[in-house]
Amino acid sequence: MTKRRGLLIILSSPSGAGKSTLSRQLRDWDPTIAFSVSATTRTPREGEVDGEDYHFLTEQAFQRDVANGEMLEHAHVFGNFYGSPRGPVQAAIDTGRDVLFDIDWQGAQQIQNSVLGQHTLSIFILPPSIRELHRRLETRGKDSPEVIAKRMRKSWDEISHWAEYDYVLINDDLDQTGARLKSIVEAARLKRIQQPGLNAHVKMLHSEFEAMQ
Repeated sequence: MTKRRGLLIILSSPSGAGKSTLSRQLRDWDPTIAFSVSATTRTPREGEVDGEDYHFLTEQAFQRDVANGEMLEHAHVFGNFYGSPRGPVQAAIDTGRDVLFDIDWQGAQQIQNSVLGQHTLSIFILPPSIRELHRRLETRGKDSPEVIAKRMRKSWDEISHWAEYDYVLINDDLDQTGARLKSIVEAARLKRIQQPGLNAHVKMLHSEFEAMQ
């Protein structure tokens, strides 16, 4: 049977809910899952490699790609444009590879409404409580109190879009949530639309059936 079609796996959550850790677990479980490399108009930072960290584009080139429908989603953030190029994603799913997106609800909506929307699997990660979310942001030691306060203020805006996703997981236990995430991906891979060879297989079954009559 023809190889399955790949998924566009969207993971979203407020900061501190465990999205990045779950993304790593998912790719460790199946290393064939590709991570979507974003395009940006910002200047490369020291050590960043074009095509690996980001696709670095001029603003003119970025806007041209948007106009031509070559960006699955895009946004303007702090004076620069960011987006997800369609070409590499299309090439990956056509060969049966899933592509993972670590994006917010706005990007998720754009991808779900794009030409590849029928192949998306969107999953939102909720924290067990707001108190626990705040504790996780504090204990990871990456941000100042001011940045943590900013992330907490933004968290409810993110959480308020939970109902727009195909699946919602409450990350109260990382191992259990990771196991559920893998089960969701395995099931989504078996959806009828992800198996382009089914029509040919059913036709073959029908021919065999007719031949036996």
